[in-house]
Amino acid sequence: MVEQRDSNVETTITDPAGEDYGKVKGRTQREIIWRRFKRHKLAMIGGLILVLLYVAALATPWIAPYGYAEPDFASINQGPSLKHPMGTDEIGRDELTRVIYGGRVSLLLGLGVGVLSTIIGTAIGIFSGFYGKFVDTTAMGFTDFMLTLPFLPILLVMGSIYNFTAVTITFALVLLLWMTIARLVRGQVLSLRNQEYVLAAKAVGVSDLKIMLRHILPNVVGVMVVQATLVTAEAILIESALSFLGLGIQPPTPSWGNLLEDARTTMTTQWWLTWFPGMMIVITVLCVNFLGDGLRDALDPKAVE
Repeated sequence: MVEQRDSNVETTITDPAGEDYGKVKGRTQREIIWRRFKRHKLAMIGGLILVLLYVAALATPWIAPYGYAEPDFASINQGPSLKHPMGTDEIGRDELTRVIYGGRVSLLLGLGVGVLSTIIGTAIGIFSGFYGKFVDTTAMGFTDFMLTLPFLPILLVMGSIYNFTAVTITFALVLLLWMTIARLVRGQVLSLRNQEYVLAAKAVGVSDLKIMLRHILPNVVGVMVVQATLVTAEAILIESALSFLGLGIQPPTPSWGNLLEDARTTMTTQWWLTWFPGMMIVITVLCVNFLGDGLRDALDPKAVE
């Protein structure tokens, strides 16, 4: 139906049902992503658990019931109880407190490695794929060289030189884990740089940096986020393994890995000293992987609504 009003000819177009086309609004991209993510129940649960774990890690000094190095010689080697829900160790230290403090180290270390590796890998991947030619050859050659380096020996050498602190381990892992992200992002950018909207932006004089930030980066966010979750989980596992071997975070600072190492000789008699730190590692890594699966499905541009 078409209505005309006065000489200015104001026109309103409506469909047979009387709905005004101008008032019809589709879902935004954020709404679509959130709708897809909500369908992945394990990702929702995993994300919620991770939020709670990271909140606990940040609030550790206020929620921990005791000091992590505080002995209680009247409560030596006690199993789980109301006073000590996760039991105590050989000098009466509260295991719940030590697990909370250990989670603070392991979780924040994993997050730091995931964020920094993603930033470095994404930057190198975008520049390499966007400019191509000499830049691409040089950047990917360096990336391939880094991939050939022996992972564990380099990590041990860096730790022995600069001591195995949380900061040292974080930067060592960042140095050794950014390459996969760079290669994945570079592959995405190679398929994006010749798209019409990128060529149009170049034609009207938009700077390369703005094109990369406004047009390229938003289209590789999916790869970035998913790979960041995988790197975070990998970093937590590597730190736990190093600490279990006595090469990572050193006592008295607790981490989930060195809590397991401390309880290695008593795991058959004081089961709680290995069960709870080990369970936290498993739960955290599973939740990170579930979250990564959900984000991968939600951010996939080819996914069917």
